[in-house]
Amino acid sequence: MRTLYLDLGMGAAGDMLGAALYELLGDSEKKDFLAELNGAGIPGVTVEAEKSVKCGITGTHFKVTVDGAEEESADGHGDGCHEHDHDVHAHHEHHEHGHDEHEHHDHHEHHGHHHSSMAEIKGIIENLQVAPSEKEDIIATYTLIAGAESNVHGVPVTDIHFHEVGTMDAVADITAVCLLMRRTGADKIYASPVHVGSGQVRCAHGLLPVPAPATALILKGIPTYGGQIAGELCTPTGAALLRHFVTEFGPMPPMRLSAIGYGMGKKDFEAANCVRAMLGECADKTEQVLEYTCNLDDISAEKLAFATERLFEAGAIEVYTVPVGMKKSRPGNLLCVMCREAGREKILATLFKHTTTLGVRENVSRRYFLDRHTETLETEFGSVRVKKSEGYGTKREKYEYEDLARIAREQGLSLQEVESRISRA
Repeated sequence: MRTLYLDLGMGAAGDMLGAALYELLGDSEKKDFLAELNGAGIPGVTVEAEKSVKCGITGTHFKVTVDGAEEESADGHGDGCHEHDHDVHAHHEHHEHGHDEHEHHDHHEHHGHHHSSMAEIKGIIENLQVAPSEKEDIIATYTLIAGAESNVHGVPVTDIHFHEVGTMDAVADITAVCLLMRRTGADKIYASPVHVGSGQVRCAHGLLPVPAPATALILKGIPTYGGQIAGELCTPTGAALLRHFVTEFGPMPPMRLSAIGYGMGKKDFEAANCVRAMLGECADKTEQVLEYTCNLDDISAEKLAFATERLFEAGAIEVYTVPVGMKKSRPGNLLCVMCREAGREKILATLFKHTTTLGVRENVSRRYFLDRHTETLETEFGSVRVKKSEGYGTKREKYEYEDLARIAREQGLSLQEVESRISRA
């Protein structure tokens, strides 16, 4: 299975993610990609790939210019800050620690600056010369950012405005990542826990904690950590891209690597300021498991059902029964329990406590299985979970039965009718 792993030991910024993915391409592909990105129609934007070295590691830095000028950090140190004030002009400077992205969010127009609403940004994105699926990814990512800002500042998304230059800068970063994600051809995207930095950042109206409020909200539920490095290492744009694309956060899975890329930031730290992207093949999943079996002819159906529940609670992978004929021609059940080796003692204790068996047989087996995860689909009936699995050249998906059954009861429909209407949406 083609797998992409993102090493986020120095956080995540939009330009750094894009540059790291760019490095996974071949030389001719890189040239084609830059032509595609610069021809996408982002107003006034030009993107260049520059060689960059951090702590002796050579990588790529994306230089984004808007109307010929590369945006610079207002405070000179490249840390991000986010703030909103209903009565005065308030800056939201999303300083990507790659190219110091600024996004000024405000309700009004001030000091001659033009600010774009979320509706205007969607209009810009809809006019880009990219595939429809890529437009959907770009809009979804920007919507995450706008939604977080709206929540943090307690105002509707329609009242959030983005500074013109910062908007084009961010649209370029997001577009680059969305285009490159398609080019990697990854079936699964993993990432390490996100290093967010530490300390505080100074904004127009005071100090804010790291991660900044909007970033923290976008990263809710994603494993993050701080550290000794002072400053904002993960920006709202980086956080939103991770939220949209990454399916699992944790340690790097066993992979046979085919390409490695380093996307560099501008600032220098004790550690190399980069995002590392690794592309390769993950072996289809297999593991060693234990199977415990016992024959039961003197336990009631109710007690056997209760024992099954407790075995699952104890960590069993699978529990099932098979009707068997036992000694003295008695009908009985073969109880089979499958678990991982670490759960051996707990499973054995549960078997002896909740069944009438006097002995249990153990077999060591190898289990091959598809990689599985659950996504949520918004439908006319509300949220419906979709269970997806893939591996060994196969992909499958099915709707969660409990969700279909709930809708069928509420709407007076059959399960087939519910599934058919959801599938057509």
